[in-house]
Amino acid sequence: MEARRCANYGASIWDDAYVQSLASPYAAEGFIEQAEKLQEQVKMIIDETEDELDQLELIDNLQRLDISYHFMGEIQKILENMYLTHKFEHDGKAERDLYAAALKFRLLRQHGYHAPQEFFCSFMDDDGNFKVCLCDDVKGLLSMYEASFLSLEGESILDLSKDFSSRHLKESLEQKQDQTLAVQIRHALELPLHWRVQKLEAKWFINFYSTRFDANFILVQLAKLDFNIIQAKYQDEIKQMSRWYKETDLEEKLTFARHRLVECFLWALGFTPEPHFGYARKIMTKIAAMITIMDDIYDLYGTMDELEVFTDRIKRWDINALDCLPEYMRICFLQLFNSTNEMAYDILRDQGLNIISNLRNLWAELSRAYHVEARWYHSGYFPSLNEYLNLAYVSISGPVLLFHAYFAITSPIQRTDLQNLEQHHDIIRCPSMVLRLTDDLGTSSDEIKRGDVPKSIQCYMRETGCSEEDAREYIKHLIDVTLKKMNKDILMENPVKSFTTTALNLARIALCVYQHGDGFGVPYHETKKNLVSLIAEPFDLP
Repeated sequence: MEARRCANYGASIWDDAYVQSLASPYAAEGFIEQAEKLQEQVKMIIDETEDELDQLELIDNLQRLDISYHFMGEIQKILENMYLTHKFEHDGKAERDLYAAALKFRLLRQHGYHAPQEFFCSFMDDDGNFKVCLCDDVKGLLSMYEASFLSLEGESILDLSKDFSSRHLKESLEQKQDQTLAVQIRHALELPLHWRVQKLEAKWFINFYSTRFDANFILVQLAKLDFNIIQAKYQDEIKQMSRWYKETDLEEKLTFARHRLVECFLWALGFTPEPHFGYARKIMTKIAAMITIMDDIYDLYGTMDELEVFTDRIKRWDINALDCLPEYMRICFLQLFNSTNEMAYDILRDQGLNIISNLRNLWAELSRAYHVEARWYHSGYFPSLNEYLNLAYVSISGPVLLFHAYFAITSPIQRTDLQNLEQHHDIIRCPSMVLRLTDDLGTSSDEIKRGDVPKSIQCYMRETGCSEEDAREYIKHLIDVTLKKMNKDILMENPVKSFTTTALNLARIALCVYQHGDGFGVPYHETKKNLVSLIAEPFDLP
């Protein structure tokens, strides 16, 4: 009999007893009323702010404090006016303040306005290089650096701005300077603002902004209170999910698999953090948990004979055809079947739309991709990089996650949107590719050691004969290219309007989880800190 492999994954560090012990007073009506009063005061601040730079800084602070969603009407009105009245023609005098120009450019693009890269021409000399005098404008350089990550493919000015600003920001850290600015620079160089996870950035920025001499106390109070209120909601959701997982008995019955329920909730939270998307977070947590178990069945535990039958049964989606499966596969399939049908029922009940065939096809596609990779591993086949990536963006589960998220957050579901998504429009492929490539960078070495299908790094090394270090740099380059494509095809073109932020968020949470290695399979360091910060530690309020 074919030997079963084992990855010796560590046990979950989040037991149900601890999760159920989480408690917060901030769900009480009194705190919600207090937050509403603070919101009214902030609206007055917005109305009274007339200077353009003051407006830009206020909008930026509201976004980074993660309270801008309360004021979207006011913010859109201000940015719309700026966009319509701004003269984009380069006359050499249009912009004199690099900090203000870059901030304006970034905020306009973040909100889908087609601000041209020529914003920055007035800061360049006749040879097309950025002016030497800008080297000492550290605040302006930081603003330009953050703006450069809103670039699209082929925007050479923004490519130059990123190289120029990053080089001089790194040099500035070697010199004695304002420590507040140095903290911001290190934070930005670690990961740019545009690709950070919303709630984690908010936690960091609230702490940072609170210490600034020019901090607005009303904004700070609202940000802290709003964070605590939403955290109470997250706690209630993760407690429900932990009870669900315990009731499934998956952890006891499938001991070979990773059991990462709370880490799955982190993915869901990064993916759909908005307070009103509680249903989506529950669905995404369940889906991520099932994906994790399926991944371990195909990657590690299942024999090729078993996997062939398992793949066929998922395609057929028939619970009456499971007798030939081993017990562990029956347990997995039944839970997958129940969770999927439960969501389909919710959509049918609430929207009158039957999506069960859509969901079945997604799981069939994912299982086929897993099966192909298992065959590659067992036969010793080494795919080309393109062959690998064309399959691996599916096997990383990006399409399954994105479609489930779309169904969970969208009402009404549009047939035209579905057609766009089902053709694997770039709104599906690009975030999935970022997820795949960041996963490969974070986990590849460990997976190869225990025995796994070659990943993108190994495929590129084999094709080119380069070193692992050079291959990793190339994969990082592919990520950068894909992020630019996402800026164009998702953010700027906005093909599925209700889904833009969620699609971008899949890339953001992927960059976060795999930033310091395998933050999902080995979630004992940064991932644990992030989870504690988001669901267990409220802000102290006076």
